[in-house]
Amino acid sequence: MEAFYQNKKVVITGGMGFLGSNLAHELVRLGAKVTIIDAMLPLYGGNEFNIHEIKDQVKFHNHDIRDEKEMQAHLKDQDVVFHIANQTSHVDSMTDPFLDVDINCRGNLIFLEACRIMNPEIKIVYIGSRAQYGVVTQTPVSENDPIRPTDIYGVNKHAGELYHAVYHQVYKMRTTMLRLSNTYGPRHQMKHGKYGIQNWMIRLAIDNQLITIYGNGNQLRDFSYVEDIVKAMLLTGSREESVGEVYNVGSGDPISFRGMIEKIVEIAGTGEIINTDWPEERKRIEVGDFVADISKIQKQLGWQPQVSLEDGLKRTIDFYRQHKAHYWSS
Repeated sequence: MEAFYQNKKVVITGGMGFLGSNLAHELVRLGAKVTIIDAMLPLYGGNEFNIHEIKDQVKFHNHDIRDEKEMQAHLKDQDVVFHIANQTSHVDSMTDPFLDVDINCRGNLIFLEACRIMNPEIKIVYIGSRAQYGVVTQTPVSENDPIRPTDIYGVNKHAGELYHAVYHQVYKMRTTMLRLSNTYGPRHQMKHGKYGIQNWMIRLAIDNQLITIYGNGNQLRDFSYVEDIVKAMLLTGSREESVGEVYNVGSGDPISFRGMIEKIVEIAGTGEIINTDWPEERKRIEVGDFVADISKIQKQLGWQPQVSLEDGLKRTIDFYRQHKAHYWSS
């Protein structure tokens, strides 16, 4: 990948947020010429501190993916784009579905049209979600299993994926689609728990607060450390055989939600777990067990998750204890 990305011109939409900023750091290390586009919408995770160590080595444009003119200008003459920008809250998608449609559907089409018009040869990696599957009938879940999302976010994330698939099929554009499992790690927003729930639990533990588990917490989850996810993104961006493909990306090592929280409390040495009944708005969109079948990306591209849950949680807790002032403020 170092040989591939050296001097490559790479765009990251949503690059000031969690996934995008971690990706930017690695691309800079690999010698890429990085351009970040981010609307910096309130509460969506964009944080200038996320790139403070590399701010002089990247270009940053404070623009929205729904801005057609700016999208066309910044995607011209680029080699690879990692398309991460989206509305990410499951709960908000149900209370304000039209905003979710505007960003995650209309925004994706504006982005794709900008690529088609200005740079049809660009390699595009679209970042989707396990939420696209919704309630599953069996685990692990393969890319060919039914799509039955339980919330508007899941519906529109899948619509975004299908737009990318259509542009590949009809216009022969070089799109690859990833479906990520629950990802945690440094540089995630820590102001609220509307998305990135495991990161929010880490904040509560660091602050020695009560950590609430709804129900018994026995539902299985697939928690992935951000470093592993970034490597999967970079790999798919660099490999031509990934064009037109959809890949699950997960840890390959499921654990119950309760088990994950217990590990956080154990590693942090602070925090206390309590149980309560499911709130109705959460219960309606809960999907139960989810474990991703990651054999396709393993076999086709040779990707393997490397960071254990224990190691990833320790790194994450250490990072936030060191940089708490940059992430706790409202």
